[in-house]
Amino acid sequence: MGFADFLKNLKKDEKKSTQKDASMHWVKCPGCSALMYHKEVFSQSQVCPKCNYHFRISAKDRITLLCDEGSFIEYDKNLKPIDPLKFVDKESYQQRIKKYKEKTGRPSSIISGEATINHKPLQIVVFDFEFMGGSLGSVEGEKIVRAINRAIAKKQALLIVSTSGGARMQESTYSLMQMAKTSAALNKLSKAKLPFISLLTDPTFGGVSASFAFLGDIIIAEPGAMIGFAGARVIKQTIGADLPANFQTAEFLLEHGLIDMVVARKELKKTLSDIIGMLNPNYEMQPILDH
Repeated sequence: MGFADFLKNLKKDEKKSTQKDASMHWVKCPGCSALMYHKEVFSQSQVCPKCNYHFRISAKDRITLLCDEGSFIEYDKNLKPIDPLKFVDKESYQQRIKKYKEKTGRPSSIISGEATINHKPLQIVVFDFEFMGGSLGSVEGEKIVRAINRAIAKKQALLIVSTSGGARMQESTYSLMQMAKTSAALNKLSKAKLPFISLLTDPTFGGVSASFAFLGDIIIAEPGAMIGFAGARVIKQTIGADLPANFQTAEFLLEHGLIDMVVARKELKKTLSDIIGMLNPNYEMQPILDH
């Protein structure tokens, strides 16, 4: 390779490096198209300071945002799905699970555990959209039921933070059964007179929205979150008519009485602790127990 070729390749590497650094340090807001330094967005709980657009955040970031520092104790983290149908599409289900485990560091789309929010203990379940679109499978359903059982045993509130594309097709009926399984378990929580708070984030669709996500005693959504069962395009094709403006947004659902409140991310922690305090008068007597 000649010196001229060396310089040409060097310039290409510098250009790639510059583009990579730029993508890492600058964020374009999908809401207002403003270009911002990434630290400016992160310092605002990943909310655009110009238009209030709420960026999607990871399950771990969600736990850090909502829970008191050092209070979260994870349960059932070693539960992992099996492949009862030996399902294969473009790749096998086992390969997909392996790929997403390497990507996220966990074998399921749920993180569940116990924590405190402003010193009020609760059981918390958080979906991670990065793991197969936050899809609901057998392991996810089992984790939710175990969290409900712990809430009943410890007389604590339950919070489920949903972000999901729906039931996991690779598990077929096994996945659909989780809708009934989790709903039945929530009925036991209701009979125990313990609160279930459902927090809907962008996006929440399919079997999740058709089951436990809309069974909360209080249903909260983040601003601008897209929430529904089927996508807007499918609905439009089915009914053969144009859909209203802002259809399936959190604000649209609030206006039509499907959810109870829309709460900005910065206000979520205080709002949740206030609700837990009002609905579960036993919280002062419930210390966090060692796992």
